[in-house]
Amino acid sequence: MVELQSSSKNKGFYVRMRLSHKQARQQEKNIFFKYYKWVLWFSLTLYFFTSYLISHKPNPISKSHAVNSKSSVASRALVESTNSTFFKHPRSHRSEDPLKGLKIFVYDLPSKYNADWLSNERCSNHLFASEVAIHKALLNSDVRTFDQHEADFFFVPVYVSCNFSTVNGFPAIGHARSLLASAVEIISSSYPFWNRSRGSDHVFVASHDYGACFHAMEDRAIADGIPEFMKNSIILQTFGVNYKHPCQEVENVVIPPYISPKSVRNMLEKVPANGRRDIWAFFRGKMEMNPKNVSGRYYSKKVRTVIWRKYNSDRRFYLQRHRYAGYQSEIGRSVFCLCPLGWAPWSPRLVESVALGCVPVIIADGIRLPFPTAVRWPDISLTVAEKDVGKLGRILEHVGATNLTAIQRNLWDPATRSALLFNDMIEEGDATWQVLRGLTKTLDRSYRRVSVSTQ
Repeated sequence: MVELQSSSKNKGFYVRMRLSHKQARQQEKNIFFKYYKWVLWFSLTLYFFTSYLISHKPNPISKSHAVNSKSSVASRALVESTNSTFFKHPRSHRSEDPLKGLKIFVYDLPSKYNADWLSNERCSNHLFASEVAIHKALLNSDVRTFDQHEADFFFVPVYVSCNFSTVNGFPAIGHARSLLASAVEIISSSYPFWNRSRGSDHVFVASHDYGACFHAMEDRAIADGIPEFMKNSIILQTFGVNYKHPCQEVENVVIPPYISPKSVRNMLEKVPANGRRDIWAFFRGKMEMNPKNVSGRYYSKKVRTVIWRKYNSDRRFYLQRHRYAGYQSEIGRSVFCLCPLGWAPWSPRLVESVALGCVPVIIADGIRLPFPTAVRWPDISLTVAEKDVGKLGRILEHVGATNLTAIQRNLWDPATRSALLFNDMIEEGDATWQVLRGLTKTLDRSYRRVSVSTQ
């Protein structure tokens, strides 16, 4: 009994102890919550009071800080926008428009000056057809304007190379001067723009041996000279030399002869960059005439005659005198393509060689080549002086043993090929685009630009 009572007493004590501890913990919780509610009340009061002060008593902000604040927001928005669209619409890194907002008005002349000539397919495909190609490309270009008053330049589309001789099939350009003169008569009497600038902001194409002198024989071309009514204008011409010459004493842009981009594309499919080239040195074309021309002039200044006589029996040289429709396939098989002067310094072989990966060997003293800023001619071609043509074999052997691989690698740059080919629709970097780029260097002749700058 005694033990039982003692146990009951102890149990009661234990219960009382647990109750007292529980009450103590409850009191601690009450104190904590009271403290927490006080801190929370104080924090909220401080927050609302501070917000009230800020909204009702703003600190003065300087104008510069306000601008910076706006700029900061705009910059953040630009970054967010750029990041969200970067992969969808990659932006060009070009800092300015390379064509400088150029605008060209194309005269709508009667069809006898251009469209009627296209009935002969050769008109738009022969080596002088840049006059057709540039016109066609401009008609579908973003630089074309129908508002004559916002034009920088005025393009005069006259095809003078499409009158082919029935005797030899070559272009007969004896009518060029009269045809162009009548076109100028129309535009000067129907529009005010020729007369106000005396034609200085008007553009013509002269894709002939000696440009706007309109003759294949140099002495005759020089004697005839550039027509007086064109001397103040801009001429797009294949003829160009690095010395004083009467047939380039006019504002001009040197352009390449026309080679069909379609024919080049078709041939490139058959000529891979690393394809085997089994012809060492190639030339197909007229070599000599009698060897002296009936007119008393030596064709090619005897350069082609020397090539034929010295290297015709040399197995390294593949020389042919007769025409062959598939000659571009021969270019595609050749390592070196000879580009000697004819009556004039330039040759369509320059473009064909570059386009088809054959190293052009330029034999024409003083020639001025098209688009030198876009086409790195020293890196993709060889230049041999006319007097050194007899040493041609040794020169080519030396190049073959030294830097031929580097030259060939440079040749296959697609941008180089593009710069020399005229497309129906202008592509950035192609030949017509390069023409436009050349015209931007003559914007001081733009009547509109000069008038705006002097106001």
